[in-house]
Amino acid sequence: NGVLFMAYGQCQDIICKLNNKDNHEQLAPLENMAAGSLAAIFASFVLCPTELVKCRIQTMHEMQSKTENQMRKLISPIDVTRNIIRTEGTRGLFRGLTATLARECPGYGFFFGTYEFTRSLLTKQNEKKKDIGFLKTWISGGMAGICFWTFMFPIDVIKSRIQVLKPNMSTMKYAIEFVKHEGFKPLYAGLFPTLIRSFIATGALFLTYEQVQLFLHRAF
Repeated sequence: NGVLFMAYGQCQDIICKLNNKDNHEQLAPLENMAAGSLAAIFASFVLCPTELVKCRIQTMHEMQSKTENQMRKLISPIDVTRNIIRTEGTRGLFRGLTATLARECPGYGFFFGTYEFTRSLLTKQNEKKKDIGFLKTWISGGMAGICFWTFMFPIDVIKSRIQVLKPNMSTMKYAIEFVKHEGFKPLYAGLFPTLIRSFIATGALFLTYEQVQLFLHRAF
């Protein structure tokens, strides 16, 4: 999240300069969507290896849960990372990068675009978006989280499968094979609880982000 939000702010600055706008408040929703999509490219190169390791660890724990207690051993992220580099090389850490980019770029375009659009709707006339208050900021962030996962949940399922199963085929081909053999229903398994969790967590995330920004502007 740190990389994502830092990149988002930088991309907003670039778009402001390209369109001769003085500050982020003047950016249109589509311009914020573009900034979010560009920021996601940078975040994906950090996110992909960490999610890969997480998915591998989860799979190993599931496999170990089916074995006898005496055969179980502690699995650390460092051990998994070393094993990936040893068996697949450094490129192995970026397995699923295409699927990650396919999820993150449009996903965070919707994410930040929805957040800024909702904030605009909740902002009264002659009021700045940064002054709308805690509740409206939380709602705006929550709507961003719901929008992100509604559109991107199926892609996330495909990405996780690719990172765990390591299929010898492209992301698109694997997605087609997945739907052909398992249908669309597994792509949305667990979506509803994810939306509830995301509304709460993303609302808190954006509320924290705005408060930290406000504090830093006042301090520096």
